[in-house]
Amino acid sequence: MSNSFIRFLLILFIISFIIITGCSKKDIEGKGRVTVGSKIDTEGALLSQMIILILDENGFKTVDKSGTGPTSVVRKAILSGEIDIYPEYTGNGAFFFNETDSDVWKNPQKGYERVKKLDGENNDIVWLTPSPANNTWAIAITKALSDSKKITSMEDFAKYVNESGYIKLIGSEEFVTSKVALPAFQDAYGFVLKKDQLIIVASGDTAQTEKAASEGTDGVNAAMAYGTDGSISAFNLIVLSDPKGAQPVYEPAPIIRGSVLKKYPEIEKILELVFKKLDLITLQTLNAKIAVEGQNAKDVARNYLASQGFIK
Repeated sequence: MSNSFIRFLLILFIISFIIITGCSKKDIEGKGRVTVGSKIDTEGALLSQMIILILDENGFKTVDKSGTGPTSVVRKAILSGEIDIYPEYTGNGAFFFNETDSDVWKNPQKGYERVKKLDGENNDIVWLTPSPANNTWAIAITKALSDSKKITSMEDFAKYVNESGYIKLIGSEEFVTSKVALPAFQDAYGFVLKKDQLIIVASGDTAQTEKAASEGTDGVNAAMAYGTDGSISAFNLIVLSDPKGAQPVYEPAPIIRGSVLKKYPEIEKILELVFKKLDLITLQTLNAKIAVEGQNAKDVARNYLASQGFIK
C-alpha cells in the first residue's frame, strides 16, 4: 500500500469523524436550550406548559422553571437571564414603567404596542403575539340573568340597574372601594350600587365570590371576577364585556429575551399560532379543568394542543 493511499485513507477517516461527531453534537443539542418560567397561578402554569410542549415538539430543548414566583420575582428572573421566556400580561406594562395614569392601557392594541416598545428599548425583552382574552377585573352574572334580561355587557348591566332591576353583587373590600375597580365601572357606565345591593368579603378569592353567585347565596346574582377565571364556566356565569374600557386590558402574551429570539426567530411564529387561538372562552374552559376539576396543568395543555393539531 503506497504512502499516498494511506494519507488518502487517513484524510477520509478524519473527515468522516468530523461529520459524524458534528451530527451527534447537533442531535444532542437540538435547537438549543430555552428556559421557561411562569407565575404561581393556574393560568401561568397552563400557558408555560403550552410553551414548553410546543417548543419541545419543534425540536427545542426546554428547561421547565414554571411556578418561578409572583410577578415581581418572575420579572426579575427574565431581566437577569435566569429564565428566557414566560407568559405575562400587557396591562402590567403600566406598573413596570410607572404609567398607571395613562389611558393607553385600556386599549388592547395600544397597550400591547406601548409595552412592546418600552420593554424592547429598555430591556431587550420582546413581547410576542398576545392571546385575544382579557384577564382583568370584571363583573360576572348568572347565565340565567344574562339570558332572561339580555345582559352581556356593562352597558346592559348599568341599564338594568338604573331600571331598578334586582342585583346583589359580592366582592372584596378592595374591589368595592378601589378607584380602579367597581367605582371605575360605575363612573364609566353611569350607575350606582347601594349598600343593600352589595356583600363585601375580606378575601379577594374570586372562586368564593363566583360560587356565591352561582349558588345564589344570600340572594347574590353578580360577582367580582377575573376575565379568564377557570371557575366562570364551571359555575355557569357570564363575564360582562367592558366596551368603554373602564379597566386596563390584561392580555396574556409570551415575552422572551431579545438575544434568545434573535438566535431562534422561529419561536415567534410557533407561539403566535398557539396564542392567537386562546380566546376568552377557551382559557376559561382550560383553567376550569385545572382549578375546578383538579387536572394537571401539563395534561390539560397537552390535550388541548393535541386537539388543535399543534402537537402529536
